[in-house]
Order: sequence, then C-alpha cells, then structure tokens
Amino acid sequence: MTTQDRADAATPGLAQNGYSVSYAVEQSPEEVFAAILDVSAWWTGEIEGHADEVGAEFSYRHPPQHYSLQRVVELDPSRRVVWRVTDSHLSFISEPAEWTGSEIVFDIVPVADGTELRFTHVGLVPDVECFGACSAGWLHYVSGSLRSLITTGTGLPDPW
Repeated sequence: MTTQDRADAATPGLAQNGYSVSYAVEQSPEEVFAAILDVSAWWTGEIEGHADEVGAEFSYRHPPQHYSLQRVVELDPSRRVVWRVTDSHLSFISEPAEWTGSEIVFDIVPVADGTELRFTHVGLVPDVECFGACSAGWLHYVSGSLRSLITTGTGLPDPW
C-alpha cells in the first residue's frame, strides 16, 4: 500500500475505550502537530481560547446543538495532544453533559513516508446516546477537515 493509499483510507472504528479513526499523510509529525493545535482552522464552529500549552482551555460552540470546554492536559510536541472535556452541553440528547469528563486524544506516529494520525475520543462508546451523531461529526472534522488542513493548508467548512 502506498502512502497515498493509506492517506485515502481513513479507518474509523471503535477502540477499546472510545471512538477512533486513523490515517497516514505525507506531512511530517511537526506539521500534523501544528495543524491539530490550530483548532479553529479545522473544527469549524465558534472557538474561543487556545490549545497550545498544557492547562490552556478553549470552548467550542456550534449553536444550538453543541457546546464544550476543553482543557489541554497533555502536549508532547509532534507526538501527542490530549484534551479533557471539563464542561459540555449537547442539546440533541437526553443527558446534555454526556461529553463532560471524556478525553480527546491525538497520537502522532512517524511512518516510513510521513505520519500516521491516530484519533480517539475516550468515552465516546456505542452505549452513549450521542455516539451516532458524534462519531459522524468526528469523521467529518478529523478525517475530512483536519486531514485537509494537514495536506492542503485549508480545513473544510462545516456541512451542518
């Protein structure tokens, strides 16, 4: 399989502890890391705050369906980014705070011809109400918009 084949074959699924997707790109781990930290360029919605240092917080709003507040809990340059969701409100489910306490993890792994990005939303499992809608959203944002930002320099606009 060539690097381009790997880049075209995003693999969504379920890790032991949450929803996951992974894919390879030709860009360096440093470029992938920088793109992840540029949250407003790929996670389209209203972003306030920043994600470039441990302890930093940023909010994401997609009115009226989604609000979440993320705290950066791990930042290992060009290797790993972890956000803990400290507050959330998803208006389309019966337990709006379902994301609160979950973690959003980006593992950045060098491969022969570039970098593999492994994304996991720890806690987003099939028995939580938002699994279907949220996993579809992550598929767009991580496999579509973030991958586009990494490979072309431009994220994809929100389809919703």
